[in-house]
Amino acid sequence: MLQLSNLLKASFTSIMKNRMRSLLTSLGIIIGVSAVIVMVGIGSGSQKRIAKEISSLGNNMIIVFPAFSMRGGVSRGAGSFNRMTMEDVEAIREEATQVQYVSAVVMSAGQVVGNGNNWSTSVQGVDPEYQHIRVWEISSGEFFSDRDVRTLKKVAVLGKTVADKIFGSMDPIGQKIRIRNTPFKIIGVLKEKGQDARGQDQDDIVYAPSTTVLYRLKGDRYVNSINASAVTLESIGKAQEEIMTILRREHKIEPGQNDDFNVANQTAITEMASETSRIMTMLLGAVAAVSLVVGGIGIMNIMLVSVTERTREIGIRMSVGARGQDILTQFLLEAVVLSVTGGIIGILLSFGIALILNNWTTVNTSIGSGIVALSFTFSAAIGIFFGFYPARRAAALNPIDALRYE
Repeated sequence: MLQLSNLLKASFTSIMKNRMRSLLTSLGIIIGVSAVIVMVGIGSGSQKRIAKEISSLGNNMIIVFPAFSMRGGVSRGAGSFNRMTMEDVEAIREEATQVQYVSAVVMSAGQVVGNGNNWSTSVQGVDPEYQHIRVWEISSGEFFSDRDVRTLKKVAVLGKTVADKIFGSMDPIGQKIRIRNTPFKIIGVLKEKGQDARGQDQDDIVYAPSTTVLYRLKGDRYVNSINASAVTLESIGKAQEEIMTILRREHKIEPGQNDDFNVANQTAITEMASETSRIMTMLLGAVAAVSLVVGGIGIMNIMLVSVTERTREIGIRMSVGARGQDILTQFLLEAVVLSVTGGIIGILLSFGIALILNNWTTVNTSIGSGIVALSFTFSAAIGIFFGFYPARRAAALNPIDALRYE
């Protein structure tokens, strides 16, 4: 133990004699460790943000949307073959045992005018159950009822952004707005939800009864999509199968024929987004890890130079009783100390970069203890791996030749 302590002391003394060179030698490790940790942290933060944003979409959600049509062998895009109606929504609501809530979604847009102001926003026609599917909470007033849907009542619930743009600090409950010259009475304002994963404002929205938007505003009979919520997370698959069976029957699709709709569930969306994020994290981490290897090569080169410069010193040490094993250990310790010191500095630097990214940019960085420990271990391994050859070369020197070296 005493001998190891002396070798460590000698290693630190040798490193401190050439502070600038030692710092530059460790620079590759510093950059490599910090790059790996930050890149993996960005990927991990993205995964967490995606999971959070998808979970904010709703509870156990299933989305049904129209399939695409073909013209002249060319796809006209998703949603171009729409046959989904309010009758489909009712059939799912009455027959699907694994579906807790279901709602039609009718997309529209228009200029909202009221209180002497106007605001261009998205207007969606939905059913009362949509509030439970998307977990929307009411800030003031109330959501519309099934009766409002059946009677095509012209009532609306505003997102916070629209309420602020049109009415400012005024209470909008009971006030009137006009959408495409159609008057609507405001009965509720939603709690703020903020931006989604794409950076879109979820509060820049107006909700109205699905039938009112479909028949009064759009003058159409087809809904844009159907949103449903499974009874439990485990029953999403069964609920999806039930919905597909019901819609195939309602649309009179024969066995062997393709569906004229697509079904996606929250689990599939989460897995797809997470898998994409994981692949990107692995790629970024792999690219960043290359700099660690480059840093290791830099350590090996500098250690080889150090062996050459200190050949006479090595000869003197051997002549006074130092064994080849002692020389190997000392030079190996120097390489490890350089790489570990670089690893520690790189870890500290990565936390600083993460702090800047989280506080001053929109990038979310989540650094886990696992990647920190792995990076530190890898930096030490780099020192051992790339430092062994120069150390072995130093230990293999002939004492007499080393003493004669000029």
